[in-house]
Amino acid sequence: MHKLILTAVAVNITLATSASAMTIQPDPQNPTGYIVSGTELADAENRLTLDPMYDVWAKALETRDNSIVEAIVPNAASNPVNVKRVERVFPQAQWDFLTGMAAPEYTYTRFLRAIGKFPAFCGEYTDGRNADKICEKSIITAFAHFAQETGGHIAKDNISDNPQQLEEWQQALVHVREMGWSEGQPGYTTGCGQNDWQNRRWPCAEGQGYFGRGAKQLSYHFNYGAFSEVMFNGDATVLLNNPGLVADSWLNLASAVWFFLTPQAPKPAMLHVIDRTWVPSQRETAAGIGYGFGTTINVINGGIECGEQNKNKGQPVNRIRYWEGLSSYYNIPIEADEENTCWQQTPYGGLNLGGATDVLFTNWDGNWKYHADRPGGFSFECELVGYQTAYSALEAGDYEKCVTNFYGSHLSWPEVRVVPHIEPPVDVPPVGGVAAWDSSKVYLKGDQVSYNKTIYEAKWWTQGNAPKQGSGPWKFIKALP
Repeated sequence: MHKLILTAVAVNITLATSASAMTIQPDPQNPTGYIVSGTELADAENRLTLDPMYDVWAKALETRDNSIVEAIVPNAASNPVNVKRVERVFPQAQWDFLTGMAAPEYTYTRFLRAIGKFPAFCGEYTDGRNADKICEKSIITAFAHFAQETGGHIAKDNISDNPQQLEEWQQALVHVREMGWSEGQPGYTTGCGQNDWQNRRWPCAEGQGYFGRGAKQLSYHFNYGAFSEVMFNGDATVLLNNPGLVADSWLNLASAVWFFLTPQAPKPAMLHVIDRTWVPSQRETAAGIGYGFGTTINVINGGIECGEQNKNKGQPVNRIRYWEGLSSYYNIPIEADEENTCWQQTPYGGLNLGGATDVLFTNWDGNWKYHADRPGGFSFECELVGYQTAYSALEAGDYEKCVTNFYGSHLSWPEVRVVPHIEPPVDVPPVGGVAAWDSSKVYLKGDQVSYNKTIYEAKWWTQGNAPKQGSGPWKFIKALP
């Protein structure tokens, strides 16, 4: 573990590499901290997210203001474009056909509002793809999963419990709360109160339960907090303090749409599996992961339901039955390269992505690589990782938060404050003719430079290491008037 040692001498360290440059200076407002350039952080973030899919993902997660959403009602002329498409391809009559057993908290109006919150769901395509067909397939895919997650699972010939003799794929949305749980019961509080990043960002409220609620059975405080931020302009506390809203309002369906649109690196967003915006990587293709309903199972619950060992397991068998019944009824075409099953796939959790260059990740974590020419050896940077963290590459400003918020949660990380821009000090060569230090130049043992009106001599090969007294590759020679 690196030990951070600060001195009273001003330091300016600039690292020039093929990938990045960082200007790091002691913080004049904090004797134990440093300042970094916001401009350089933004450049680093942009460089790491150059792939166009980052813009596609971010666009898919854009939302409308709740004041617009809550004005949505069936057949209103003011309804957003994507809502009108849903009304056209999946009208109230079809909703009623698939929700004969549904809990009263699920309504068609709430369904439309959930979709209206996210313009990308049943949104427009400008490249020739059929938006209506993709919309219908998205809805039917969602209902196949609803039928498994919250369905009645009652046999058609069980007339006493199923007097309407509904197909099992017509029995979606029966449960609005996880069976065995009710409001007022604290529970699903695993990890609450711990001193970790999840609790600092999404602190549990005393006495609240974060058990499954809604069409996707949203569970655990970190999911409630993240969903709340999307629904309420970055405010995690709304649903952390009142998780029951996910059962008793249009959020019971919006939580499922949010999940449908959100990539969980390295898993793609379910929408992009369906509309083929996602292109499987070489590792995914080798693991049997391609297009089709089966991959949406892998996205949702692959660790439990996918792979040869789960071929005959109840959950995936049910999902596939429901999908096949629904797709047959609605005449959803199954393309030649699509698989309904995922038993032939490696679950995402078991996929070895080490060294893969064509897999994109969506979360920031600290870059722990050692930098000999930076204070304490720290990078002062973040990198993309294939696991959940508090910081998303799809959220504006999260890269900067990653760099600055690690202090306090990681004992060895330095205190960092961001300023808009840092101008490297201008050093005028002295009359003696010793040239000013150049951050891009290679210096060999014995080379001399001037820096901050001081002459230094290189003790060994160096590049990008700003001269300073007492340490590093430079030897103090003399101070100049």
